[in-house]
Amino acid sequence: MQNVTLIGIDLGKHTFHLHGQDRHGKAVFRKKFSRKSMIEFLATFHACTVVMEACAGAHHLARRLSTLGHQVKLISPQFVRPFVKGNKNDFVDAEAICEAASRPSMRFVSPKTITQQSLSALHRVRESLIRDRTKTINQMHGFLLEFGISLPIGQAVIRRLSPVLAEHEDLPPAMVQVLERLHAHYGYLSEQIQAIEKELSRQLAGDDLGQRLLTIPGLGPITASVLAAEMGDGQPYRCSRDFAASLGLVPRQYSTGGRANLLGISKRGDKNTRRLLVQCARAYMQRLDRQRGPLADWVRTLLNRRHSNVVACALANKMARMAWALARQHTTFEAGVLPA
Repeated sequence: MQNVTLIGIDLGKHTFHLHGQDRHGKAVFRKKFSRKSMIEFLATFHACTVVMEACAGAHHLARRLSTLGHQVKLISPQFVRPFVKGNKNDFVDAEAICEAASRPSMRFVSPKTITQQSLSALHRVRESLIRDRTKTINQMHGFLLEFGISLPIGQAVIRRLSPVLAEHEDLPPAMVQVLERLHAHYGYLSEQIQAIEKELSRQLAGDDLGQRLLTIPGLGPITASVLAAEMGDGQPYRCSRDFAASLGLVPRQYSTGGRANLLGISKRGDKNTRRLLVQCARAYMQRLDRQRGPLADWVRTLLNRRHSNVVACALANKMARMAWALARQHTTFEAGVLPA
């Protein structure tokens, strides 16, 4: 097995399927391991390139195998799928991973650090809690409407439910208990969200990249924390446009016969990061009358000839490019300079 130069791993929860091949692409071995036995096998194996799909557990395993001397590469699963030959099974998937990694133009995903993964987990938990809180608020509104009580939209009235219940004494006691239970659950979710936001702010205060991202106008702490966790140092992206394209903030192209046809934004990549950037752009546009500098002048000029939704996406694209530039060049935002 000394001639093995590339190993593809099809990841699983308990079992892992390995496909090894030489520099000519010829299969040398196929093996099935448990997690522990795979680590023991690769620990004694000579240093080579190990390729996996960027899915659950891949980043942890990439860090672990890197300490063993292997060069680890991660590929997005969507780029592996076209190389699956015949019927699908785990060994065929491992072989397809090797085939995809052998392409000279293949794009790879940088393994995340422990800090990046921890930040990403906090953000995912926060988004889940926010969805649960919104569901609880809507449920309370719906139950009250069943008894003819129509409250204003939002959670302002829900925060103070006692005056509403006191005003409508004809509500059945059983329904009052249900509403009080939902209100207690709403309070618990709000406390958890606030605690997570404080933890994110604490971690962001000690992150150099996060502090530099906060200098971008319109960018808040939540978005800066997400960008710091997902983008890292920006090294996997060749230029700022590549990073914006990975978030789906560039036009989708459908060109043929030498005729270029640009459609709406592609909406590729992480929709949560894209949504946060668009929200930051809208917040900047709401305060446009107080903004100064080339960026504000560019937004005003664009608003004169395009719809505000189009301008918001264009500004979100610009913010993504700024974030990449600050990460790669280790600088802060300068109000007098308009990024390309």
